[in-house]
Amino acid sequence: MIRLPANDRFRAAAEALGIEPDIVRFSEDTRTAVQAAAALDCDLGQIIKSLVFQCDGEPLLALTAGDQQVDTQTLGELCGGIIEKAGAEVVRDATGFAIGGVPPFGHMTQLRCFVDRNIGRHETVWGAAGTPDTVFSISSARLVGLSGGQVADFVI
Repeated sequence: MIRLPANDRFRAAAEALGIEPDIVRFSEDTRTAVQAAAALDCDLGQIIKSLVFQCDGEPLLALTAGDQQVDTQTLGELCGGIIEKAGAEVVRDATGFAIGGVPPFGHMTQLRCFVDRNIGRHETVWGAAGTPDTVFSISSARLVGLSGGQVADFVI
């Protein structure tokens, strides 16, 4: 079986959810929120970090604004367990994407998801589109709805 390239898999997943993402590709790496904000010339808080953690061994997704940092103790209290950062293999197995390119939705498996309340500060936000050098824009309200995540306060 032939596996589609990451951007094509993301685009297909997004279209299945009813959106047609305009994927922007950069010549430079936009793996980090700081790099993406600089490339887009936007506020760091408009960049969505799609971070995969493990709660008692089960992968989960934390969507945070780019200018925020996850408080793993608070996230652990929300999910009812001990939080550990997921390694590259766990991230790829759970989402189908490599670290730095994980989109906020469209993963291989349905992950439990928590959404940083700070994402709503901006009307338009940017998320990874499957690879470390691609992003797409979406309204913050739509992002929250599509992620299926629980909006919560879990950042420092």
